[in-house]
Amino acid sequence: MVTAVQQAIVGATGGATAPRPALGAVWAALDAVPDPEIPVISVIELGIVRAVEWSAANPQTLIVSVTPTYSGCPATELIVDGIREALAALGVADVEIRFRLAPPWTTDWMSAEARRKLRAYGIAPPAGGAASARVSRVDVAGISPLRRAKDVVGCPRCGSARTELVAQFGSTACKALYRCVDCLEPFDYFKPH
Repeated sequence: MVTAVQQAIVGATGGATAPRPALGAVWAALDAVPDPEIPVISVIELGIVRAVEWSAANPQTLIVSVTPTYSGCPATELIVDGIREALAALGVADVEIRFRLAPPWTTDWMSAEARRKLRAYGIAPPAGGAASARVSRVDVAGISPLRRAKDVVGCPRCGSARTELVAQFGSTACKALYRCVDCLEPFDYFKPH
């Protein structure tokens, strides 16, 4: 989307290309793009925008590298639309979205601010890190040696550690549904992966 002011500038300069915004302004614009499933955190705080650069082949093309949270995430298309809209409002008309699938996204890439905002929104943030979930929390005493030990999931409402898993999947596939034993409130838990 090119604004009327931008069109007037291009017209006054005889069709010359508009100046490119600084990459800092691009990152700031992307930090305002909310995750469609959890609108209190941005795609930057979620850690899915991996890189932003101007194309060497076409200096007016901005390349945005994105790593989806998981393949098949239904919010991916909405995220791409949000990125394009935010950049168009900044005056960037030509945007190329590149999907980086390796390394795969992990909850370790979420910022501390995203975790704080999740808790304030009523969603328990991922406990520990995904790397520690794969390595140090394997329960070999249980029925299956591949079964993970239970995460201690604190209630985002009252802070109690006395919570219980209700369902492996909550409002979305990346969240589990828990219930607090103390305040009795149900809540989503953003599963580490």
